[in-house]
Amino acid sequence: MTTREPHPPTDQSLHSLDVFESGAEHEQVVFNLDEATGLRAIIAIHSTALGPALGGTRFYPYASTAAALSDVLDLSRGMSYKAALAGLDLGGGKAVILGDPSTLKSEALLRAYGRFVQSLGGRYYTACDVGTFSADMDHIARECEFVTGRTVAHGGAGDSSVLTAYGVWQGLRAAAAFQSGSPSLAGKTVGVAGVGKVGHHLVTHLIEEDAQVVVTDVSQAALDRVREEHPAVRVVDSTDALLAEELDVYAPCALGGALTDEVVETLSATIVCGAANNQLAHPGVEKMLAERGILYAPDYCVNSGGLIQVADELDPAGFSFERAQQRARGIYDTTYSVFEVAASEAVPPAIAADRIAERRMRDVGRLRGIWVG
Repeated sequence: MTTREPHPPTDQSLHSLDVFESGAEHEQVVFNLDEATGLRAIIAIHSTALGPALGGTRFYPYASTAAALSDVLDLSRGMSYKAALAGLDLGGGKAVILGDPSTLKSEALLRAYGRFVQSLGGRYYTACDVGTFSADMDHIARECEFVTGRTVAHGGAGDSSVLTAYGVWQGLRAAAAFQSGSPSLAGKTVGVAGVGKVGHHLVTHLIEEDAQVVVTDVSQAALDRVREEHPAVRVVDSTDALLAEELDVYAPCALGGALTDEVVETLSATIVCGAANNQLAHPGVEKMLAERGILYAPDYCVNSGGLIQVADELDPAGFSFERAQQRARGIYDTTYSVFEVAASEAVPPAIAADRIAERRMRDVGRLRGIWVG
């Protein structure tokens, strides 16, 4: 589980891809085409051993169907581990909608997608991800009862990036405490790559803790918003420029595959902890980080706050932000425990996190089997 999102191939057609081979670990992979709205979507359910699968819907202009399939398989697998490590009674799933959301997204398409999710009978609950927002979940929910992350006005948890960032901040504090004995980030230089939904909130936590923050993003609007709200933040024009800075902490908060061999070899930071999914570019990067003395906080461990937030909507009593935040605060203890297991078993933290999650899926999951609603 330590690598979930290597850059997918862009020149591979679906016809040349062995779907059964690539999705061998998954319970179910479903494709949907709605010509009237232009909807092309894939839902991947990795595991329902702990409960129904929950994971966001990513709306993205993939280069090919094969690239989209590769992404949804990796992301859904990661959600199983994330839910297990967070102690939730949920499995892992993910969905992707192929296309540019700025031109293709419409009410009709989202409602058609809602009917697609509904057809799975509750084995998969959807939520927001890259390219989708709480208002989109409201449209989907007009056709589907298995939706989380709706707007507050419609009884939902709202923007899940709030507690995602909160959890990453807790993970950062745990890493600092494990490394130096103090959870304080005051005076430390933190480089944040990606200040969109989650990175923006993370910067706020860091500034409030008196950290020195350097950021970069491909979106000028995102950078302008950070500058306006936090004038003390320093902006650089690329990820390469950010990595060239003298950093104490590196926080990848954009898309996956951020930790390549080249990045690890040149990184000055001694802690890596960010919100991006599937940060390790390939198997073995986690060992390179450990060999260089860089403490890596596994992404699916620290970025589970958003999952915790939307999962709280499923509580029979209704959503409570305070209850969800209290649970997300536990990411500090979970992260610290991962570091302790890694040290005691002499393995990188990414492998330790995998072992903890796999143990829970095995021990609890064997009592349940496949979720059928």
